[in-house]
Order: sequence, then structure tokens, then C-alpha cells
Amino acid sequence: MATRVASKFMKECLNRKLRSCPAPLRHYCSSSGTAVAATAASSGPAKPKFPHASKKKVLLTGATIGLLIAGGAYASTVDEATFCGWMFSATKLVNPFFAYLDPEVAHRLAVTAAARGWVPKEKRPDPSILGLEVWGRRFSNPIGLAAGFDKNAEAVEGLLGLGFGFVEVGSVTPVPQEGNPKPRIFRLPKEGCGFNSEGIVAVAKRLGAQHGKRKLDETSSTSSSSTEEVKHGGKAGPGILGVNLGKNKTSEDAAADYVQGVHTLSQYADYLVINISSPNTPGLRQLQGRKQLKDLVKKVQAARDEMQWGEEGPPPLLVKIAPDLSRQDLEDIAAVALALRLDGLIITNTTVSRPDPVSNNPVAEEPGGLSGKPLFNLSTNILKEMYVLTKWAALSCLVSSAACAVLILVNYCSACGHNYILRCNGTYSYLSFEQKFSGEDAYMKIRAGATLVQLYTAFAYGGPALIPQIKAELANCIERDGFKSIYEAVGADCR
Repeated sequence: MATRVASKFMKECLNRKLRSCPAPLRHYCSSSGTAVAATAASSGPAKPKFPHASKKKVLLTGATIGLLIAGGAYASTVDEATFCGWMFSATKLVNPFFAYLDPEVAHRLAVTAAARGWVPKEKRPDPSILGLEVWGRRFSNPIGLAAGFDKNAEAVEGLLGLGFGFVEVGSVTPVPQEGNPKPRIFRLPKEGCGFNSEGIVAVAKRLGAQHGKRKLDETSSTSSSSTEEVKHGGKAGPGILGVNLGKNKTSEDAAADYVQGVHTLSQYADYLVINISSPNTPGLRQLQGRKQLKDLVKKVQAARDEMQWGEEGPPPLLVKIAPDLSRQDLEDIAAVALALRLDGLIITNTTVSRPDPVSNNPVAEEPGGLSGKPLFNLSTNILKEMYVLTKWAALSCLVSSAACAVLILVNYCSACGHNYILRCNGTYSYLSFEQKFSGEDAYMKIRAGATLVQLYTAFAYGGPALIPQIKAELANCIERDGFKSIYEAVGADCR
């Protein structure tokens, strides 16, 4: 009796155990408790068979890992230039997703990515025909990034690493300010922010840290390059660094704001820019008048020259002007530039005009600057006029001293139309036409008188992959027309 009860109890326990096991295990096991017990006793714990779906997952995971290992092994065998090209091309897959984000969020993410090194780094040398020397500094190429993208100098190293010949940070104001109310950026896919700044102190800390790192690298370097050779790069790293200075919106003494910027930031800059052309700071453009500009430039130059400088001397000083200027305004600016021996002009900022068909768009009523295709011809015409107004006097100065030359630079952020523009220095009405940007467009500006070219809109829309593309196309344009260097192409359409 006790034996039968014990046997029944054992069978019941085994049946319950089997019901709790996976289906394949129940199929594998015998319904007989003694058989199961015998199997368990003879061969140890039963090994369950995995479901068919699990096998597929294991195979897929293994295949993926194998492909990654094989891809990594293959990548290690290709040359650095090819691998670098792959990395830049890969950004084309990511960049379109930024269009689905709020413009300022997309801008913030882009700056953060560059600051943290999440962008490709250019390892390939630039075409030799693109190299040029300006202000005694060697530019590996004439394509730079305009002010407004990295306002607070957060990502200088990462942006220069993308292959830009130079990067301009700012505009930097003495006191932190948030800029104009949002929304201040508008996307119009079929039609082509005041300075928000963390302030001088925050920017100076970042630039000081970068400058110190650069000096440390130079000291520890074992390079045997000649000291007489003009090296690529400047104070921030492999490229040239420009610092764009602005005034606070509520400031009553504009000159004092710019002077403070010079005293604090000029030691870290390869060149300085006085921005007097933003359409979003009240009264700023009035400083473009002949008397006002002359007084301002004199004070800024005096502040710069009173500082102690090494063998390289003080950083060159440039002025950024607007496209909404009369012929007389342009003549006055040219006269001041030549009389005070300015080192350059940045032509141009955005326009407050609303030419057709932009004028018919509801957003045209928004205050602020217009950029894109409608401004392309306007800015090019201003560039040609300023080149003609300054070139003869500049050339005569070059005969005696290169320091007298007025070099004309073009700001491409106001000359390239794309789906949207990431610009945060004002309440901008962005009405830009959808338009491809190429090295041919940059070449047009150089032939119109530009020595260097700045990108903004094109970079925001096209991403890192656009940089090597523009440089390659620009080199082809120069060679196609029989020029041996960029110098020969500058102002070719004005001769």
C-alpha cells in the first residue's frame, strides 16, 4: 500500500514538472515516470532543445558579428584616404534627419557632435593649387566656416578637423545675452537671433585652453621642419581661427564693447572681425557711416596695437559689412579701409530687403535678415564693386608693404540658398530657395574678387561631406581655366 502511494505521488510530481518544461523538452521526455527517472539517473540533467526561432537569432547574430569583423579587417587593409572618404560619405545618411528636428535643436546637436569628436576627421591633403598665404599665415585651402555656427568657441578643434581652411567663431559680446525671442529661424523648403552669446569670459576660457594645448603639442613635438617654413594653421590648431566681435544689444558705447573684445580675445585669434552689419541689433548698421566707421576702427586698432605682441605681430583686423549699401556708402567704406589700412572686408551679411518672389511669402513680414539665392547676385555685385574700389590702391601699397593690402573676403552664408539656414544671431526670416551648392559657386566668388570664402548655409544643409566636394570642384575649376594658383583667379572677372 505504501509502495503504491509513493509511486503515484512520484508520477504526479514528474507530470507537473514536465508540464512546466518547454514544449520540445516535454516531447523529448517519456510520459513514463520511470523512463524519465531512468534517463535522468543514467545521463544527468536533460538538455533542452532550443526553439527554432532562437536558432535563427543565433545565426543572425553570428553572421552580423562575422560581417563586422570581416569589414573591420578589410577596412584595415585600405589606405587612409579611402577610409576617410568613406567616413565623410557616411555623413550623407545622417544629415537628412536633422531636417526633421527643430532648427535650433539641430544646430545644438551639430555643435555638440563637433565638440565631442563625433564627426569625421580629414586625413587627406588638400589639392596644392588651393593653398595660399594671407597675412603671413598659410591656408591649406580658402574654404572656411562663417561666424554664427560656433558662436561660443565650443567646437573649434572638431570643425577645423573637418578640413576647413579656417573657422570663425562668434559673434562674441562682452556680457552674456540670450538673443532675440524665439522662434527666430524659419524653414521654407520651396523658397530659398541680436547676438545670442555666452559672453567674452566663457569664450576666453575655451580658447585659452585650446591655445595652451596647441602650445604644449608644439613644445613636445619632435618635428624637424624648418623654422623659416610657413606652416599650415594658426593659434587654435591645424587651421586658422578668426574671432568675430559684436556689441551688446543694450550697450550705449559700441566702441567700448569692441575694445573689450580685443583686449580679452585677440591673443587667441589669427584674425579679428568687427561685425557692424547684423540687421538684428538696433543701431548697429549706423556704424557703417564714414565718420562713425573711422572713429570706431581707430579705437579698435589702438586697443589692439597697445598690447604686447611677439614676432607674428597683432592679429589682422577686418570689418564685416551689409549688402544694403548705396554706392556712396561703399565708397566711404573703401576710403576708410584704405586710409586706416584695414586688413580685410567680409562681404556680406544678410539683407533686410525682400526681393521677389520672397516678398509674396507670409513669413516675409518677419523682421531680420534674408539669406539664400535672392541675395546671391546682390552680394556678388557688392563684392565686385568693393574689389574695384580698393584694388588699385591696394596693389600700390603691396609694392611697398604687403601689410597695406586690403584683402577682400566673401561671406557665403548670405550667398548660398538651401532648404533651411541655421543662424541664431537674430529674429531671422529665412526665405531661401532650394539650390545645390558647389565648388563652381565658390569659384564665382573668387573670380568676383574674394580671396577666401566662408560657408554657413551650405554646411548646415549639406553636412561634412560637402567640404571635400567643394574643395575638389574648386580645384578643378581653377585648373580648367588655366590658372596656376588661386592668386591668379582672384578678381578675374573685374579686370
